[in-house]
Amino acid sequence: MTATDRLGRNALAVRPIGGSLIDQFELGLNAPICLTWELTYACNLACVHCLSSSGRRDPRELSTAQCEAVIDEFQAMQVFYINIGGGEPTVRPDFWHLLEYAIDHQVGVKFSTNGVRVTPERARFLAATNYVDVQVSIDGATAEVNDRVRGHGSYDMAIRALENLSDAGFVDAKISVVVTRENVGQLDLFKALADRNGATLRLTRLRPSGRGAEVWDELHVTATQQRELYDWLLKAGDNVLTGDSFFHLAAYGEPLPGLNLCGAGRVVCLIDPIGDVYACPFAIHEEFLAGNVLAPGGFDNVWKNSELFADLRSPQTSGACTKCQFFDSCRGGCMAAKFFTGLPLDGPDPECVLGNSEQALMEIGRTIPPASQDHSRLDPRRGAEPVLVQIGALSPGRPPAHACSESPLADFHASVL
Repeated sequence: MTATDRLGRNALAVRPIGGSLIDQFELGLNAPICLTWELTYACNLACVHCLSSSGRRDPRELSTAQCEAVIDEFQAMQVFYINIGGGEPTVRPDFWHLLEYAIDHQVGVKFSTNGVRVTPERARFLAATNYVDVQVSIDGATAEVNDRVRGHGSYDMAIRALENLSDAGFVDAKISVVVTRENVGQLDLFKALADRNGATLRLTRLRPSGRGAEVWDELHVTATQQRELYDWLLKAGDNVLTGDSFFHLAAYGEPLPGLNLCGAGRVVCLIDPIGDVYACPFAIHEEFLAGNVLAPGGFDNVWKNSELFADLRSPQTSGACTKCQFFDSCRGGCMAAKFFTGLPLDGPDPECVLGNSEQALMEIGRTIPPASQDHSRLDPRRGAEPVLVQIGALSPGRPPAHACSESPLADFHASVL
């Protein structure tokens, strides 16, 4: 089945002259506004919802010279900035070199980190560097909630990184929160935490991809919580960043700030550690593989000539959502969320606030695609490790489920990563 068949799209439309930004974005741009680049799958943590099932380093990851060549392409294409992630990007030995190389070549850098290597010295370096944005991941406003998902000790590590950045004078760090049913009641606490550290709060959606597929049923927000989240985001306005995470909530009525459009293959994409290019940062799966940066023509050729990207940039002509009165603001929701819950890509989002996906989610025999790759450190079998740490399970005298629950730095050495 071709990508066109899956997506229900027509041939690529002619780009209109003028029109809204959404009209231009929908047909794709000559270069991505930003792209996510996962430099390594190595990670000192084992977060249960990790999109890329990170943990172990892939021995095929791009060399320093190959990464520099990719950055040269970004400069030539005038990519505005890159969002570097992983895994934990700072554990890659050449990370700081590649960051400086990108800046020296007029490519802005935003990198996401759990804070493990944001030392006072590195924080001072970042504070003195232009065109760098730092995003520290925290998934609970308290250690108890955060460490259930990210591992015992990870909250303190992230807070220490935020304090190091603040003490060094770094301006406007980001606190990145994946919203779950366990932390959605802590939104005010998250905002206060950001304010105390001179940071900006950024909320993202839990996607059922990577290891997140194993915990999505348990952790994704309830229908009642979705309404509470929507009301909170409306009140917060531009003071809280969301990117394109919550445009499916627009069916409640008033659109939220941010891009109400799936940007996959249009304005964003992902490059993984071995150079494979995927349409969406949340869909690291062979179904959404567009090419590789090491192939002839490099990334530029993949972005401009990939058949998959051409299909994604074509107008949608069918599907249940096009008949919905909120389609122009919701756009059918998240492609990755639909794919990894076994729903049709031209159908409603699994968290459709109008309930249009409820029946489909209950259907017996619904095919949920297996993960196409898993870099989890402890056990490569899907669903075996890591596990959610039970609230209170790490009380004194009771051993953790595994080393990463005891310390985020457990087994953190070259032979493991």
